[in-house]
Amino acid sequence: MAALPEELLPYRILAAAESDTAPASSSSSDPTDAVIFVGICLVLGIACRQLLRGTRVPYTVALLILGIALGSIEYGTHHHLGKIGDGIRIWAGINPDLLLAVFLPALLFESSFAMEVHQIKRCIAQMILLAGPGVLISTLCLGTALKLTFPYKWNWKTSLLLGGLLSATDPVAVVALLKELGASKKLSTIIEGESLMNDGTAIVVFQLFAKMVLGESFNWEAILKFLAQVSLGAVGFGLAFGIASVLWLGFIFNDTVIEITLTLAVSYIAYFTAQEGADVSGVLTVMTLGMFYAAVAKTAFKGETQQSLHHFWEMVAYIANTLIFILSGVVIAEGVLSHGDVLTRGSSWAYLILLYVLVQASRLIVVSVLFPLLRYFGYGLDWKEATILTWSGLRGAVALSLSLSVKRSSDSSTSLSSDTGTLFVFFTGGIVFLTLIINGSTTQFVLHLLNMDKLSAAKRRILEFTKYEMLNKALEAFSDLGDDEELGPADWPTVKRYITSLSNLEGERVHPHTSDETDGSLDHMNLKDIRIRLLNGVQAAYWEMLDEGRVAQSTANILMQSVDEAIDLVSHEPLCDWKGLKDNVNFPSYYKFLQSGIFPRKLVTYFTVERLETACTICAAFLRAHRIARSQLNDFIGDSDVASIVINESEAEGEEARKFLEDVRLTFPQVLRVVKTRQVTYSVLNHLISYVQNLEKVGILEEKEMIHLHDAVQTDLKKLLRNPPLVKIPKISDLISIHPLLGALPSTVREPLVGSTKEIMKPRGLTLYKEGSKPSGFWLISNGVVKWTSKCIRNKHSLHPTFTHGSTLGLYEVLSGKPYICNMVTDSVVLCFFIESEKILSMLKSDPSVEDFLWQESAIVLSRLLLPQIFEKMSMQELRALVAERSTMTIYLRGETIETTPHCIGFLLDGFIKAQGIQEELITSPAALLPSHCNFSFRSAEASGVRTASFMHQGTAYLVETRARVIVFDVAAFEADNVLQRRSSSFKHQSVDHPLRTVSREHGGLMSWPENFYTARQHKLKHEESRNKQMNLSERAMQLSIYGSMEDVRYRGRSFIRINQSKTSHSLSYPSVPSHHGRTLVSVRSEGSATATATSRTMPSRTSLGMREFSQQVLPRPQPHSADRREISAGNDDSSDESGADEVIVRIDSPSRLSFRQAS
Repeated sequence: MAALPEELLPYRILAAAESDTAPASSSSSDPTDAVIFVGICLVLGIACRQLLRGTRVPYTVALLILGIALGSIEYGTHHHLGKIGDGIRIWAGINPDLLLAVFLPALLFESSFAMEVHQIKRCIAQMILLAGPGVLISTLCLGTALKLTFPYKWNWKTSLLLGGLLSATDPVAVVALLKELGASKKLSTIIEGESLMNDGTAIVVFQLFAKMVLGESFNWEAILKFLAQVSLGAVGFGLAFGIASVLWLGFIFNDTVIEITLTLAVSYIAYFTAQEGADVSGVLTVMTLGMFYAAVAKTAFKGETQQSLHHFWEMVAYIANTLIFILSGVVIAEGVLSHGDVLTRGSSWAYLILLYVLVQASRLIVVSVLFPLLRYFGYGLDWKEATILTWSGLRGAVALSLSLSVKRSSDSSTSLSSDTGTLFVFFTGGIVFLTLIINGSTTQFVLHLLNMDKLSAAKRRILEFTKYEMLNKALEAFSDLGDDEELGPADWPTVKRYITSLSNLEGERVHPHTSDETDGSLDHMNLKDIRIRLLNGVQAAYWEMLDEGRVAQSTANILMQSVDEAIDLVSHEPLCDWKGLKDNVNFPSYYKFLQSGIFPRKLVTYFTVERLETACTICAAFLRAHRIARSQLNDFIGDSDVASIVINESEAEGEEARKFLEDVRLTFPQVLRVVKTRQVTYSVLNHLISYVQNLEKVGILEEKEMIHLHDAVQTDLKKLLRNPPLVKIPKISDLISIHPLLGALPSTVREPLVGSTKEIMKPRGLTLYKEGSKPSGFWLISNGVVKWTSKCIRNKHSLHPTFTHGSTLGLYEVLSGKPYICNMVTDSVVLCFFIESEKILSMLKSDPSVEDFLWQESAIVLSRLLLPQIFEKMSMQELRALVAERSTMTIYLRGETIETTPHCIGFLLDGFIKAQGIQEELITSPAALLPSHCNFSFRSAEASGVRTASFMHQGTAYLVETRARVIVFDVAAFEADNVLQRRSSSFKHQSVDHPLRTVSREHGGLMSWPENFYTARQHKLKHEESRNKQMNLSERAMQLSIYGSMEDVRYRGRSFIRINQSKTSHSLSYPSVPSHHGRTLVSVRSEGSATATATSRTMPSRTSLGMREFSQQVLPRPQPHSADRREISAGNDDSSDESGADEVIVRIDSPSRLSFRQAS
């Protein structure tokens, strides 16, 4: 007899002990006889499952009784079963380690993989309480009772060993029972999870006391270290195997056989490696592995693969359960009948009954002691559920295998007697039999007694309503199928007689939401029930979108989790599954760390765009799933007040998602385009696969041809999944070339700035610069939205304090040297460029000719900050048009006087001035200068949004204290231009079908538009030549702002006129703003001309709104000069042929192509 090794692991049985205790008959039997036992067990299992269907007898209880019967026939009688008996003896003498290693990995993985992740998260605290402190309490209670009440003179270690062995509630037995009874999901999760963990921790406790019994000594420090190593090490091994196998699973493409085989192989390898190689709990390892798969990899199996995986593991669990319960019965019979002295001792049977009572009492003590905590954590626990939890503490094959390990060890150990080992098997087998027979058979009765197996009133009404709907569907099907050209009509009464499921319908159909006015509780139940049904429909739509390729695996996990969390809250909150998606749509806080400059900019841009793609996919899937679920619910329920409430909640939830997608559509439309392209490509390829398979089903294609085409499409699909289309961020040079600021600068100035420009992708909520901080540079916004806030300039009056594409932020502060006057925070994902102050200031020193243009550019943003009441409603393009066409910038020296005109608005960009009047007020830049003879009702503190230290001033004249730079906007003239243009455009839309007219010499310059369009008008102005050249840069910036990259590249060089060839003039007063004569008319024909015409009649432009409101409420209407009147008159008569002037029609058929036609 070999000596017992020092390190005794659970279930490990010595080979020497196995050879010594092997039955005599088995030595002469053929090992292949074991196969017949497997076949007999499966046949008996099939018969039980078929015969017991619809009865209250648990399947596992019947299998255990059959096993005991087989063992009793073989071991308790002289009628041996021949080859079948030899097979029974081979299996009865199986090594307990081998027994558990064969059956447990598959059963544990199937059970833990089938659990719902959200339920695990909510119930994990309750599971740990029952499997941790609960096992220790049960072990101590049973050990103490055994020591004090049983007459076998066991020491404390032996008593605690049996107590720990019996504390292992068997997951195999519990899971099989709960599946049959159909217990609630919450209770099933708690009991099943507790059984899985309980089994692992009980084995660890058993291993500890087994070592103590066999002579090893442990102090408290060694005990704690051992428990932590065995349990926590098992969790680590399970996670490691889970991560490795899931990564491998990602490289397998549409191969169902390999994917399923991988799940089976990894469960057995993980169990063996942990149990035999690392000396940690194999049970906890496989349990952790299965839960990890449930949390991460469940969505990796789609469509047919998912169904195949489900059926495969269901079959594995069924076969394993059948074999292990019949084998447990055989082992119990062999353990009892092979030791006749046990049968002859009546006291042993009495103590077995006592031990059953003690096991139930210890279970009751555990649940009672932990009940306050069980009630507090997770979903909580009421007294009815606690009763079922107490009664469902079944013992099974795990405890039986542990007792066999003790029996085999006792045969070769001096610390344990052979009788003790026999009693361990007898008591454990008896407890397994009694808990399965008594508790397992009566659990359904207890559920019924506690009214826990009944449907709620709302569910019953839905059920009855569904039956009436089924009857209507049956009638519709009969009307379609009841008559046949070949066979004639069918007999409906006979058909109805066979549909017995619908034969008990009595009375009229009652809508499930029809209730008494006083029945408020039923209305609440109906509301909760409909919310759950709609969310279930949303989750089903997510699964369908996963199969269709609309969402990725990781995105599907997020969507599923949001629905699970919302279902928990439907009883006391409206639909809130969007709340669980917000954190995944918005950028997390750690993205701010990515902006620290440590990481490469391209890497930051990649992760930012990837996050934005995921957010768009989530929003689109959310809206689509809710739309589908609402449609299905409305089709099923129809008109109902309760259903309308839930549908309205669903529609309200989608507002934020729709707004997010709309913001992305305006700021980063290429992201939505890539997401949609990816989805459409996947759907098209799947459609082709279905088409090819259908051709093979109908016989048009042979199998070989179908496989060839199928593999070709699969290759394309694999390429799509491995290398999907990505969002292409344009090159920095391309983006900068179309930016209104840098794109308009001469190449000698632009190229050095482009080389020093930093491209940055900013997520939402990050600060570009803070108010009061020293200007370090300015920002060029390429894509996205930036909002501003300020303590000094309150934006209360501002409706939309935002800046978008084409904005230049912080340029004013860089030029003036003042601190930033406001906070700039990204309001979406923003693609921007940063230019340091030193770069632009050095450029000004080397080429001061562009200084006036930069000051004009800075005035665009400044006007919206200081006067949002007027300029906020104008787009950046319209503001640039105002700067290019109707603005004048002048530098005043000390002592000069600035006179305001009634139809203009000025901005002090640099320097100090003093208002002339009774109270001479020193005005510092920046400031808005408004006419004095106007009623500024919005200038009060409440309306204007500016504090006492105002940035807005009113007066007729100002005295220059220091060198001052002022820009003046002729707002009234700009509005008159827009009115004339609207009238001309409206008339052209009405006469769009008229023949084209000839082109006169007066408008011949339009043929070289856009450059000569402005120069043709500038020759009529009375300004100096230098100002004309300066304005050319602003006009170029306006063109880029409006048309962007649609302009032909060959025009760019011609529009840059160097302004350093002339000196900047200084005047003692504002230069007069000339009026424009004979504005050329541009007729635009588009594909949506009818729509445009209707819109132009009813919807004024944003520019007209802002300017008209300012002119009507603030500025006095100036009398037009004679030239202006001539211009307006010409505008009113632009369709007249008597003018003798020809015209050029600019036809725009699409946003990307301009075509010019000259009529003869």
